[in-house]
Amino acid sequence: MSVITPELLTRFDVPGPRYTSYPTADRFVEAFSEADYIQALDQRHEATRLKGQPLSLYVHIPFCESLCYYCACNKIITKHKDRAATYLRYLAREVELQVEHLGTGHSISQLHLGGGTPTFLSDDELRELVAMLRRHFQFVPGGEYSVEVDPRTVDENRLSVLAELGFNRLSFGVQDFDPAVQKAIHRVQPAEKVFSMVHAARALGFESVNVDLIYGLPLQTPESFARTLAQVNELRPDRIALYAYAHLPERFKPQRRIHAAELPLAGAKVAMLAQSLDAFSDAGYVYIGMDHFALPDDALAVAKRQGRLHRNFQGYSTQPDCDLIALGVSAIGRMGTTYSQNAKTIEEYCDALDQGHLPIVRGMALSRDDLIRRAVIMALMCQGQLQFESINLAWLIDFKTYFASEMQMLQEMQDQGLVQLTDTGIEVSTMGWFFVRAVGMVFDRYLQQGLSRAQFSKIL
Repeated sequence: MSVITPELLTRFDVPGPRYTSYPTADRFVEAFSEADYIQALDQRHEATRLKGQPLSLYVHIPFCESLCYYCACNKIITKHKDRAATYLRYLAREVELQVEHLGTGHSISQLHLGGGTPTFLSDDELRELVAMLRRHFQFVPGGEYSVEVDPRTVDENRLSVLAELGFNRLSFGVQDFDPAVQKAIHRVQPAEKVFSMVHAARALGFESVNVDLIYGLPLQTPESFARTLAQVNELRPDRIALYAYAHLPERFKPQRRIHAAELPLAGAKVAMLAQSLDAFSDAGYVYIGMDHFALPDDALAVAKRQGRLHRNFQGYSTQPDCDLIALGVSAIGRMGTTYSQNAKTIEEYCDALDQGHLPIVRGMALSRDDLIRRAVIMALMCQGQLQFESINLAWLIDFKTYFASEMQMLQEMQDQGLVQLTDTGIEVSTMGWFFVRAVGMVFDRYLQQGLSRAQFSKIL
């Protein structure tokens, strides 16, 4: 990793999209309505070529028992467990409205429970949720069925229930093991608890265990974060997600409780990122791209080696690119050539369903240019390379003419050793993988037209 200099890291320490979609969600418009989404559902239902092609499901559980100060997720802080039962009834109604147009019995190859805290639900509520989904959809063997877990909310019995329900992947929110940092972000969880839950998950046969980390949090220093990195390597999860903290208190109210004076300076953040890259590389992890690492035998690392890596709203995936049905407050879905998002408040979400409407409040129908650029960005993000001929044949364009200005911008990245340009295509270098978001940004028409980047997190 020595070729990745602090100067290069600092140069690319700029805001940019994560490209879980293109165009990104900030481009969604309220002019896209429930009627537009229903049309997309009907079109899929009528398309014989899509019969048997699996769907992906995302379910947003917004509830948390306590507030984490760094959090930018859509959540509801409550101790009232009875709210979950009510919410599940609305989720069931939303699914019923979806399948009225889509039809029942569709195959599902990917399910992700996100939040909030999905494990806010009781065991019986989790059983109820999964049973409801299985009544309407067919879960295929070998799919990715994952759930986000707050280690503070589970024990071995709870994990065994998740395994019983068919979940095969867990993601534990750790962020940092340092007690002082945990106190500063209002998320105190002893390392011993996390170690115990990861060991239990392995004993129960979960295929993959992910740990989330954040650098740039209050009171973090390169020295303290080095200790966390050593503990994570000792824990040896199958996957690691390493995110940069984006302090945006004007947008995310909980972050106002974080004292800006306690945040590490830019130089310290770069140092923490550099030492993380070294630590995980030395421990044998494969860099998947964009914040993600995996052990060489993990399905994600295997998919990258075999060129089968995909990307959707949940991040990198081994499952083929497919339509995504999103359920719950604020959830974002994809159907055909459209994106859509549900109401962001539970009041608005429930009100729409009470009136017999899907809670769609915004979205967009992708233009031909959007689709071409999505194909380019996702090829670079997932495969790390692109052949001009494949895009030319798929979209009936001349790549070098269509993207003449973008090719000029890539010349500078080639000079920096991030990409290699040939007569036949573009290849992201080994070093360039760590800056792949910046490579993708070259092809983002909305960014290049001057859309503000301030709303995005830093790309490193």
